[in-house]
Amino acid sequence: MERVKRAAAKAKASAKASPTLPAKADAATQRRAFEGINRRKQDPAMVRRVEADVAAARDVLAVEREAASRRIAQALGLEQPEAAALAGVVSTGGTKRWVPVLFVSSSMPVETLRTYAGQLERAGGVMAFRGMPGGMRQVAPMAKLSAAILRRDPGCEGPACAMRDVQVIVDPLVFRQHGVTQVPALAMVPGDPTLPYCERDAASPRAAHIVLGDAALSGLLEEYGRLAGKEEVRDALAHLARR
Repeated sequence: MERVKRAAAKAKASAKASPTLPAKADAATQRRAFEGINRRKQDPAMVRRVEADVAAARDVLAVEREAASRRIAQALGLEQPEAAALAGVVSTGGTKRWVPVLFVSSSMPVETLRTYAGQLERAGGVMAFRGMPGGMRQVAPMAKLSAAILRRDPGCEGPACAMRDVQVIVDPLVFRQHGVTQVPALAMVPGDPTLPYCERDAASPRAAHIVLGDAALSGLLEEYGRLAGKEEVRDALAHLARR
């Protein structure tokens, strides 16, 4: 114990005083300090480098924001898809084309919706929801669900993730036009089913038949072909077979 006491007393005697903050500088000293900072010469090369980095970061942020906004708008049916989204299905020529529209619901398992999204991408089809989860006033749940469905890598997060090239729309009008009350259901719609509401009405072209059933897209297309003839489903089945 004596040895411990001596060591403690020695450490106490050799302890350094706690640091103290310097006294606050007077106004004149502070003014001279700021004037010295303002007179300091800036390195032009460093300034240019900082400005270039800031500009590049702003450009990247603008691109990411625009891409995210476009995906949300397309998912909600507020924006027409890019021409490549329906390549080979919606033709600008005089040949009549039919677009596969798969009616689905947010109550379906996400994995099932992801599987359908992959098949619709190959067939050049569209996935249609009657409404948005949580109601039409809540956009975030639908945007989250659309991202989960279209994301190629389910483990990826953020707007830079690769997404499937398939259109997802929220359109109660197309459900009402075709009398769809059960999902999944398939219709072959002539023309472009993704047009905004202002460009469509109750008399817009609609499918001749509706096929119901929890089956692969190829099976639904084949059943539709048996009902309405093979012309309407020919292109979609050909795309599925090729890829």
